[in-house]
Amino acid sequence: MAKKASSKKIFVLDTSVILHAHDSIMNFAEHDVAIPITVLEELDNFKKGNDTINFEAREFARLLDGLAKEHLLQDWIPLNGNTKGKLKVLLHSKTEPDLDAEHIFSDHKNDHKILNAALKLKKEEKGKKVILVSKDINLRLKAKSLDLTAEDYETGKIKNVDTMSSLGKSEVGKVSAAAIDDLYKIGAVTTKRALGKQEPVNNNYYILKSSKNSALAYYNPIEKNVGHVEKRSVYGIKPKNAEQAFAIHAMMNTDVKLLAITGVAGTGKTLMALASALEQRRNFKQIFIARPIVPLSNKDIGYLPGDIKSKLNPYMEPLWDNLKFIQNQYKETDKEYTRLTEMVNQEKLLITPLAYIRGRSLSNIYFIVDEAQNLTPHEVKTIITRAGENCKIVFTGDINQIDTPYLDSQSNGLSYLVDRLQGQELFAHITLEKGERSELANLANELL
Repeated sequence: MAKKASSKKIFVLDTSVILHAHDSIMNFAEHDVAIPITVLEELDNFKKGNDTINFEAREFARLLDGLAKEHLLQDWIPLNGNTKGKLKVLLHSKTEPDLDAEHIFSDHKNDHKILNAALKLKKEEKGKKVILVSKDINLRLKAKSLDLTAEDYETGKIKNVDTMSSLGKSEVGKVSAAAIDDLYKIGAVTTKRALGKQEPVNNNYYILKSSKNSALAYYNPIEKNVGHVEKRSVYGIKPKNAEQAFAIHAMMNTDVKLLAITGVAGTGKTLMALASALEQRRNFKQIFIARPIVPLSNKDIGYLPGDIKSKLNPYMEPLWDNLKFIQNQYKETDKEYTRLTEMVNQEKLLITPLAYIRGRSLSNIYFIVDEAQNLTPHEVKTIITRAGENCKIVFTGDINQIDTPYLDSQSNGLSYLVDRLQGQELFAHITLEKGERSELANLANELL
């Protein structure tokens, strides 16, 4: 019994964890969870608004209110019968001067109040290990400098992020020349002829090679065979490498309803997605292109001057650049050029912040979500669950170029999406590896 008590832990959660997942207090198995009162004060500032963090703050308040119906939050209250630990709210407290975070760091920040609450709890609960859980790396470093164990919130984090670029595409050698010839002539061959003993993955793309020739192919989960992938152009944009050809094929494939395109800057993620959507404009009522707004210096866009359109223009400009690039493939007198202008004016093609899309039902929509690496797993799930009839959703982004402070390559929504849905019949994933923006951009990516 004593051994069991000594192995039990108390996890102290900060505000960033609650805003990441409102139900995080339920994800610590049999261990206890403590919430500093400062966290509740900070959450109060987030309860109004339509962003995901506002939703998380409101949902946590409801969850806590339900748990506290018959209890005082200053006491340890059960989270879920005997299967979970207990929960307690920690009140403001000071520790000894040599462990007082506000005294040591000479700043009366809320983070330091949270540290003090955890330090006092550590002193009171000597039989248990107290661990601060935070998505804020600087707060974790401060905790460790005060001899307080600190960890990131691990639930939902991807373990195999280093191998993610290899998912969705593979190379197969020693394929018979006859099989590749038949792939070109007939359009498809059996899985055994193309892949040998290799187990096929739904909507996975392959570069098949024989001693004489090669071919681009994919595994068709509907027909249960390996089909040929042609290098086709979409609305004037031609693929410059195999990965771009795969991406266009997946975006044009009506059986694939959900797609993730990853890759570094300049690989053509957004351009390919937009051009493919325009090529299929007759199949959908509207084309939505959205991206999350990451506030500058952690300030809301309200700090920016001008009306709402002026505030949002800096964030949407990269999307307009891609649209102008596609339009400039044609002369101003060409019908393709004027058609794009008409689509924008009639809102058949809509470039908008992601916050304006939430809450809508997406039917007959081709939906492109750019910079998806800045979304949380919950935000990605919220977007996908809005999909109605005849809806296709394409997420694009670079998992190594994240602009939000509490996400990383393992915990962002784009990585989570690829990890959880790889191999599903409705899903495909392509990593674009070669930069095609310019030789100068490639040089910067490689050497700087």
